[in-house]
Amino acid sequence: MTLKTIVLLVAAASVSAFAPVYTRGSRNVVCNAFAGGLVGGEGPERANFDPVGFAERSPESLLWFRESELKHGRIAMLAVLGMVVPEFIRVPGEQFSFEAVSHALDAHDKLPQSMIQIFGWISFLEACTWAALANMNNFDRKPGEYGFDPLNLWGKDEEKRKRMEIAELKNGRLAMIAIGGMVHGAIVTGKGFPFL
Repeated sequence: MTLKTIVLLVAAASVSAFAPVYTRGSRNVVCNAFAGGLVGGEGPERANFDPVGFAERSPESLLWFRESELKHGRIAMLAVLGMVVPEFIRVPGEQFSFEAVSHALDAHDKLPQSMIQIFGWISFLEACTWAALANMNNFDRKPGEYGFDPLNLWGKDEEKRKRMEIAELKNGRLAMIAIGGMVHGAIVTGKGFPFL
């Protein structure tokens, strides 16, 4: 059996994970019962996807799980931008030039002082949000909501707010998968965007 045949068989077997599951009855009832009524089960993808059973085994931690998912999704969306934008635009400075750092992924090794500064700012932001995370179950706060919306993107309309929550959650999920593919594509090909 050749390597191509094995890869094709594995790919064909894994396709069923992305096939939609149709259930009888109201889809909203099923989604609202899952994960404490948090948004995210809507759409054509597999609803109520929880292969490890976190929702059943640890229902008291559901808000923390969603907070973590939103935080990682937001970071992944920024990381995707951080992989694409530096291929076209650079900040001023010789150490950041295209000659000094040919691809965004090379910046990790070629700019150690910048990496230390990024780590410091991330640590500071984590420290600022720790109190809100530690007391999440004691306050009337949705996961991922810090009351910071200077552009009023969420608005006052509850329907618009729910659409924005679903969009943020699903775009974050996609970005978490995308950044993994982008990093591995950059490593394997040794090229910049589009990593082909």
